[in-house]
Amino acid sequence: MTQPTYLPADALNEVSQRTMAHYNNNAEDFFAGTRDHDVRQNMDALLRHIQSAAPFTILDFGCGPGRDLKVFSALGHRAVGLEGAARFADMARAYSGCEVWQQDFLALDLPADHFDGVFANASLFHVPSQALPQVLAQLYATLKPQGVLFSSNPRGQNDEGFNGERYGAYHDLAHWRRYMTAAGFTELMHYYRPPGLPIEQQPWLASVWRKA
Repeated sequence: MTQPTYLPADALNEVSQRTMAHYNNNAEDFFAGTRDHDVRQNMDALLRHIQSAAPFTILDFGCGPGRDLKVFSALGHRAVGLEGAARFADMARAYSGCEVWQQDFLALDLPADHFDGVFANASLFHVPSQALPQVLAQLYATLKPQGVLFSSNPRGQNDEGFNGERYGAYHDLAHWRRYMTAAGFTELMHYYRPPGLPIEQQPWLASVWRKA
């Protein structure tokens, strides 16, 4: 891992293509290993901060094989998935029964003022830091006024690069706050995961933000 450096357009495209290829090539094993992960703490953190009347319209950003889409839908919400890896998108449609948009994170096409909440669980850290302002601006725009964004990312010392075949950017809280507030979001809460452990054993930074 290295400190962030500027990536030309072809390198940014490589980031997306290699990362999505990894997930496409390992889709079944990934789903088997994550299907039973308990992320209800994260889902609850999003849902309880949404102020509009239920059912909510929720974008599961980086929905993977559809585990959380299925839960949101079972709770009665209108859940839409967005996924870059084609194999994951197909699996998510079949597993959840929800609509899933296959889109590269670096080439998003999202409707304006559409979603009550965005659930970005273990997905935004794949966005290179130089592209993060654009992606956050697009997520901000797709939220309704006062909409809520949840994110959970593996934390680090603001370094980034390929870890095997997957690209990751590992922000600390102060760094993440700068990106989110620059995009116009107001912080509602943050916490570290898994719960109940010393902070040095909590590699995940979760945070909840409101569209101003």
